[in-house]
Amino acid sequence: MPRTRHTVTFALITAATLALAGCGTGEPTTAQAAGTAAADTPKNDVVSAVKKDEAAAALLPADVRSAGTLRIASAAGAPPGAFYEADGKTLSGADIDFADAVARKLGLKLHREVASFEAILPALGSGKYDLGTGNFGVTDERRATIDFVTYINDGQGFAVRKDSKLQEVKDLTQLCGLKVATGAGTTFEVTLEKNKGLCSAAGKKPYTVQTFADPTSIWIGLQQGRIDVVMSTINGLRYAVTQQKDVRFLNEFKRLDVGFAFKKGTPLAPAFQAAVNSLKEDGTYDRILKKWGTTDSSIETSQISPPEIK
Repeated sequence: MPRTRHTVTFALITAATLALAGCGTGEPTTAQAAGTAAADTPKNDVVSAVKKDEAAAALLPADVRSAGTLRIASAAGAPPGAFYEADGKTLSGADIDFADAVARKLGLKLHREVASFEAILPALGSGKYDLGTGNFGVTDERRATIDFVTYINDGQGFAVRKDSKLQEVKDLTQLCGLKVATGAGTTFEVTLEKNKGLCSAAGKKPYTVQTFADPTSIWIGLQQGRIDVVMSTINGLRYAVTQQKDVRFLNEFKRLDVGFAFKKGTPLAPAFQAAVNSLKEDGTYDRILKKWGTTDSSIETSQISPPEIK
């Protein structure tokens, strides 16, 4: 792939990486969507062979079993979470596979609508959708208004240019004096802003936080030296750096459980939890993770709205 294509692909791919644990991207245009999918994204089918689990399906409310459908909102950006294939229409990714596999376990059909992250959670509360996906991280703040059923573990990480002297970030004071970029309205922004005072307390120059609604600008800024560090999702960053020269994944910073998101008090959670655990039992769960290169994100068992990982 020519370097110019690498650069464009990388910038578009990383749009999705800013969706850490529920800090997602908006719906791409058709032109963007066509550019987000690298030619070598996995195409193997790990879902269609999934069989209905009668015990899990029996946990669904009677009206849902009768209707046989659910409305799902999915935030789509780039591999490995959720993205458009080169045709600009076909959705792929780990989030898509997990949702479709759970639906098969429960004997349901999903009516999917692609939506921006910032629109999904409020829409769950209003009843527009029954559930949402978008690498939604389980935080104590979110648990106050949203129910989660966990299916993977992801989290916060950092990326830099290959010539950066920064080797790892175990403490945010290691960012002091640097220009840190992330997506606007994300949990990354919350973490960075909340801890800005650490540098002053340590007698160091504070780091600056630059937030962008357009993720492409972040990576252009990193390449041009106007940004020193990018904070985003672990899985998204690991994938993104394989698509572009002269950048590297720095390290993981904090892990978070990731789950399907529902309106608070949903009666759907027990059935979805049982379905995820059933996928683990029959091997589908591991096949999905292996397909998308995210085996490090495996969880032992699905939980309903567990406390935030500290």
